[in-house]
Amino acid sequence: VAHIRSEDVLFGIVGETFTFPVEIKQKIEEITWTKNKDKVAVWERLNTPTYLTSLQDRSVLQDNGCLTIFGLEKNDSGTYELHYWDSQKDHYLTFILAVLDPPSEPKISWSIKGDNLVLNCTSDFQKPLNYTWKLNNDPQRYQGQEFSIPVENAGVIKKATCFVTFSQTEKIFEIS
Repeated sequence: VAHIRSEDVLFGIVGETFTFPVEIKQKIEEITWTKNKDKVAVWERLNTPTYLTSLQDRSVLQDNGCLTIFGLEKNDSGTYELHYWDSQKDHYLTFILAVLDPPSEPKISWSIKGDNLVLNCTSDFQKPLNYTWKLNNDPQRYQGQEFSIPVENAGVIKKATCFVTFSQTEKIFEIS
């Protein structure tokens, strides 16, 4: 039994499109994808793929082994196994997919620290999020959960927008 470390878990967000990261260079004759040991997609060289269970109308299996699931649902979480045959031998790849609820709407708070106006953006989520700021209509984005502006320059800023991203999901909150 192979031990799977937590960093081997793949994450997706409810509603997103997810593709398993498969890179197979050799020519494949047959592909079978299972989820928790149940078949979910099957492809044989000269036929079109067959989809089973809940993935029937929500997935695409490519001839390179990549399985894409559209409109992720919580119950798509599980252990997936790719079994493929390249006319020489059988190969197996295992993936664990955890489907998470999207991050909460971000909230911005502010405070004065010394000579600076400090904006802080927060969002509830189980994993680290990427925070960026955009000021007024400036195309430049600033990284970080906290953003500091000298108080004397704060009047020039009409609008600060916080962007919170994880995977393909982005949440936005604005403060004037």
